[in-house]
Amino acid sequence: MAKYIFVTGGVTSSLGKGIIAASLAKLLQARGFRVTIQKLDPYINIDPGTLNPYEHGECYVTEDGAETDLDLGHYERFLNIYTSQANNVTTGRIYQTVIDKERAGEFLGKTVQVVPHITDEIKRRMVLLGNDGNYDIVITEIGGTVGDIESLPFIEAVRQLQWELPEGDVCVIHLTLIPYLRAAKELKTKPTQHSVKMLSETGVHPDIIVCRTEEPLNNDLKKKIALFCNVKPEAVIEAMDASTIYEVPLTMLREKLDIITLKKLNTTLVPEADLKNWKVFLDKLKYPKSKVNIGLIGKYMELQDAYKSILESFIHAGAMNEVKVQVIDVHSESLNKQNVKEKLEHLDGLLVAPGFGKRGIEGKIIAVQYARENNLPFFGICLGMQMAAIEFARNVLGIEKAHSTEMDLQTPDPVIDMMEEQKKIKKMGGTMRLGAYPCEIKPGTLAHRIYGKTLISERHRHRYEFNNKYLDQFEKNGMIASGINPDTNLAEILEVKDHPFFIGVQYHPELKSTVEKPAPLFVEFVAAAKNYNEMRNEVKKPSLQREMI
Repeated sequence: MAKYIFVTGGVTSSLGKGIIAASLAKLLQARGFRVTIQKLDPYINIDPGTLNPYEHGECYVTEDGAETDLDLGHYERFLNIYTSQANNVTTGRIYQTVIDKERAGEFLGKTVQVVPHITDEIKRRMVLLGNDGNYDIVITEIGGTVGDIESLPFIEAVRQLQWELPEGDVCVIHLTLIPYLRAAKELKTKPTQHSVKMLSETGVHPDIIVCRTEEPLNNDLKKKIALFCNVKPEAVIEAMDASTIYEVPLTMLREKLDIITLKKLNTTLVPEADLKNWKVFLDKLKYPKSKVNIGLIGKYMELQDAYKSILESFIHAGAMNEVKVQVIDVHSESLNKQNVKEKLEHLDGLLVAPGFGKRGIEGKIIAVQYARENNLPFFGICLGMQMAAIEFARNVLGIEKAHSTEMDLQTPDPVIDMMEEQKKIKKMGGTMRLGAYPCEIKPGTLAHRIYGKTLISERHRHRYEFNNKYLDQFEKNGMIASGINPDTNLAEILEVKDHPFFIGVQYHPELKSTVEKPAPLFVEFVAAAKNYNEMRNEVKKPSLQREMI
C-alpha cells in the first residue's frame, strides 16, 4: 500500500509549496523509495492551457500531452521522472467529471452535492497514482492557501482520508510564513499560529510545520510554535531563504524533514539519502569558472515564471559547462532596426522565446536578423524557430511579405501556416499539438552533433508549422531542415549551415531538462556562447596590451 503526504500552505501564496514537496520527494527518492508528486489546483479552469502567462506563469506540458501547472516542471527537474495527466487536477476537472456522471445517470437520481460527491472524486484522484503499485509514496500539493473558499473541498477530502486510511498512511505538512519585522528586529509566529488554527478548524491537523523565514529560528521559537500548534518541537522545520531552489533539498536534509516524515508514516528508516551527484551539480552551479550573457527575447518579460523552464534549463546547462549564465531580458516590443545593435552587441548568445499572437513579432524578427548577420549564437524555440524562418525568407530569399498566418491571415507568402488538422478545430483549450513526438535527424548536421543520434523525442505545444512548400527554396540558400517528423514530414529543426551556431526547433526542449539530464540543445548553446565570449575577449587582448605599453 502506498503512503500519502499532503502539503498545504497558509498565510500567503508563493511560499514555495512545490519546491518543498519536490525537495522532500528528492530526499525520499535518494533513500530508495519510489516517489511521485501531484498538484491539485483550486481554480475552475480545466487546465492552465488557456490562462495568460502574466496571470499563471508558464503552462508546462507532459510527455502524454497534458497542459499542467508549472510546479510539475519542478517535480520533473528534481526527480528526473516523467509526470502525466494524472499528476495535475483542477477543480474544473473535478466538477466536469462529476457533472458528466450526473448527466449519465450514475448517481441514480440522488442530489449531487459538494459532500460527498465532489469530495469523493477528489479523494479518488488523490489516491489514483498510489493504487497501481508503482509508487511507495505519493506527495500531493494542495494549491492556494488555507482559508480560501475554493480550497475547502480539497481540505475536506484530506480530512476524510486521514480518517479513512490506516493510521500511519497519511502525513500532513503545512508550509507557513514567519515574517521578520525589521523595525522591531523580531520574528513573529502569530501568522503561523493563526494559519494552523484555521487548518485545524477544518478538522485537519498538521503533523509537520515548515516555516519559511528570512532569519534563523532559534529553539525557543520552535518550541513556541510547537506548543501553540500542537506538534512536537522536532516537527517544526526551518526553511530559510536560499540563493537557489536547488539548495532546498540539502536544507531539508539538515533539518531532517525526511526522517521526521518517515517516522510519521511508520516507515522503517532506510540508508542515508545519497545526494552525491546533486552536490556535484550544486558546486558547479555556485562556483562557475566564467560567465556568459545570453539575451532572452520575449514579450512576457514582466513575469519571470512565464519562461520558468527556459530559465531553469539555462541553470542546468550552465552548471554542465561550469559557467554562470546571466540571462538578459530583452522585451521584443522595444527592439527596432535603430537600436538593435545597442541592445544586443554585448550579448554572447540570443534565445528567441516561444509565445502566441502578433505583439512584439517584428522585434523578434529584427533580433534574429542581427544574430544571423553577426555570427552571434542563436537558438529559437517554437515561435522563435518560426521567426527565424520568416526572417530568412524576407532577408535572404527576398520574399518581402513572408509571414505566419497566425499574425497575418492575408499574407501572400505563408512561410508559417496552421497545421491541416488544426484548421477544423474550434475549441481553444487542450487542442494544440501537445506532448512528445518523434523527430528524425539528418546525419552530419549541427542537430546531429548536438544529440549524437538520428532519432529523438521532444515535447510540443503549437498549432502552426513551417510550410513545406518553401523548403526547397530554403535549403538551396543555406537554411536546412535538419530534423523531420517521420509521420507528418513536418520540419522540426531548422539550422543555417554557414553559421557558427544558428538553430531553431519547433518543439520545447526546455520541458525535458533536469538536473541529472540537462537538455542537449541548451548545453551546446551555452557552450557556443562561452566560445563566442572567449573569442571576443581574445580579439580585445592585443589592443589592451598596446594601451598598457
